[in-house]
Amino acid sequence: MKWQRLAASAALGLTAAAALGLAAPAAAQVAGDGAAFVRAVRENDGAKAMELIKNKSGTITNARDDEGETGLVVAIARRDDTWTSFLLNEGADPNLATRSGDTPLMAAARAGYNEAAEWLLSARAKVDTANRSGETALILAVQNRHANIVKLLLSVGADPDKTDSVAGYSARDYAKRDSRTPELLRAIEAAKPKKAAL
Repeated sequence: MKWQRLAASAALGLTAAAALGLAAPAAAQVAGDGAAFVRAVRENDGAKAMELIKNKSGTITNARDDEGETGLVVAIARRDDTWTSFLLNEGADPNLATRSGDTPLMAAARAGYNEAAEWLLSARAKVDTANRSGETALILAVQNRHANIVKLLLSVGADPDKTDSVAGYSARDYAKRDSRTPELLRAIEAAKPKKAAL
């Protein structure tokens, strides 16, 4: 898969960066490691991220920072191929939500990051999970007018009629209300109903 090939090259680059950095004392590896890892991803600090992964045997890739964000969501939100593929290859959970309930697939839908959406779906991301506002990745893709992601999500069985808990609208309802992007409604209307595979 493309994300796995990207991850291999990313790992080489991040490992080289780590080799140039100085190792932190073991005493510094305390409860704040999760927040430090997400901060390293946010700041593109490959040396620090690799150090934390090495010391935590890879489990750190699913850590959240003080705001409840994961490294994978941070990387996806900024449409970063290197970090996204690296984190998926290191075992980041494609379904691990932030404190607000946003999953990595929702972050990809919001950002219009097609490649990440494809990678997440191939890593078995759940397509119809809702955040605390009841929004699904499909609703977010429609709201942000990302037609390619709408089509992708529909192709794997996303439910266009699942409603959010804020306005009580579904992806279909939002698409009907959007007169600027009629292709969203056409994609939803053309989708054959099927049970979500993921």
